[in-house]
Amino acid sequence: MKAFVSLFALFSFSICCNAQSMGGHHHTVSGADSEAAVTSEMQDWAKERLAKSSRHQEWVKVKNGTRDVNSFVVYPEVKKKATAVVVIHEIFGMSDWVQSLTDQLAEAGYIAIAPDLLSGMGPNGGGTSEVRATDSNAVGKAIQALPPDQVTADLNAVADYVSKLPAANGKVVVAGYCWGGTQTFRFATNRPTLKAAFVFYGSAPTKEDRTIDKAALERIQAPVYGFYAGNDVRINATLPATTEAMKELKRSYDPVIYEGAGHGFMRAGDAPEPKVPAAKGDKEADDKATADYQKALTAYKANKRARDEAWVRWKAILAKI
Repeated sequence: MKAFVSLFALFSFSICCNAQSMGGHHHTVSGADSEAAVTSEMQDWAKERLAKSSRHQEWVKVKNGTRDVNSFVVYPEVKKKATAVVVIHEIFGMSDWVQSLTDQLAEAGYIAIAPDLLSGMGPNGGGTSEVRATDSNAVGKAIQALPPDQVTADLNAVADYVSKLPAANGKVVVAGYCWGGTQTFRFATNRPTLKAAFVFYGSAPTKEDRTIDKAALERIQAPVYGFYAGNDVRINATLPATTEAMKELKRSYDPVIYEGAGHGFMRAGDAPEPKVPAAKGDKEADDKATADYQKALTAYKANKRARDEAWVRWKAILAKI
């Protein structure tokens, strides 16, 4: 059963995230089970890792006009002022994994801040957790309904806030995953002072006809670094046109594809390794459990390798900013 759950979770990543519309920059959640699998039982490991961290973590309310953007901040244990990383969450909203990833960035020496872009969207004014409590599929729907200008304003407010912290050196970069990866690319078109944009399996801004929005890309001032999965044909199909447009506009764009990995590999490769299923004495059931386990293990190893390689590359780039 454990192996099946692990396999299902990895599959859910692909189904949920692969439904992103290239034109609207949204993901369509394919069912309640998809979100439930990756946002509850499959994140206990992230919550446990976060609880063991020695770094200072806090929740802050960042003002964006009349909005309060609830944001998770983690500080590095360093002597000098640090560069800040704005983390944009996936279609799943503010999750335990996003918080754990934010903590891992602080471990690497950076001030990391992850805003809950669903802040105020709950029935009682709460964010992701309150929205999720209304319906297991509600988070994805709520994120799809977010006004683009509100997302930009929230991110600008968060970037302004973190850049002015006493422990910050004033440099701000942005990184996002899946839906957040697409929003990262988009945010780079709207904030010229960013020092870098790290796009994890997200697409570039497009026009209504789904062609690359060159007018938007022309506004980018920061280098854009792409992290893509080999087994992600929907997103990868956009890369040639994106690369061509960025080259034509003389904008810095460095995409890397991690072969063998699937969409969502940063999270999937961060999870614990699938466990060998216990034999139940039913040959047919045991054979199926073993086959499911082998598939899950193969996928896990590819995602973990991609995740580890991506971290090495990411940290090397960050160190030069």
